[in-house]
Amino acid sequence: MAKQETLQAAKREVKGTTASKRLRREGTVPAVIYGSSQREYMIQLDSKEFGDLVRRQSSQNFIVTLEIEGAQEKSKMAIVQDVQKDPLTGNLIHVDFRAVSENETIHAVVPIELTGEPAGVKGGGLLEQLLRDIEVHCRPGDLPSNISSDVNSLDIGDSLKVNELNLPDGVITKMDGEVLVALITQTRAAVSAGGLEDGEEAGEATEGEETEGSDEAASE
Repeated sequence: MAKQETLQAAKREVKGTTASKRLRREGTVPAVIYGSSQREYMIQLDSKEFGDLVRRQSSQNFIVTLEIEGAQEKSKMAIVQDVQKDPLTGNLIHVDFRAVSENETIHAVVPIELTGEPAGVKGGGLLEQLLRDIEVHCRPGDLPSNISSDVNSLDIGDSLKVNELNLPDGVITKMDGEVLVALITQTRAAVSAGGLEDGEEAGEATEGEETEGSDEAASE
């Protein structure tokens, strides 16, 4: 289960492009909390504090408890839905949260972490991870920071599928179970080396036959 963070925020009284630019110049990022059964909140966050929080997370969607100064509801649990950044500077532009309750089912995208060294890699193969994150469904308190899977037993030609991932209790995915997560392939170097060895063995065998034939001819 992912660690739930607490984030300080303040109710935002201003909106619009000009006001948002001014907030960002002051080191504040504008944000909105959406909720199906609750009215929307315009809030503002300290850019550095939120940026540091994002860098500590392994998942793009994570749960936070917002402590909102000046709001009627002082504390609110929410999931980070979207973080907008300037494509050139990387500075925060806007954040979208969605309010959640402890007993509702949420969906979020979490990374897949492969652990261990596959037997096939030790034998000269290559581990290829084809799926790096996965959408899961669970209650907020069960949301994992990642899905970890041990790949020590995978040999060359073996693969790992979605339905073979070890999902934590209370967590499910609706992704097709046959989708490949990872596989172990043979490297070109290994294939070339194998072909070279086969060629050398064949050459040695031919040379042996020629020598034997020459000896027989000489004895005649």
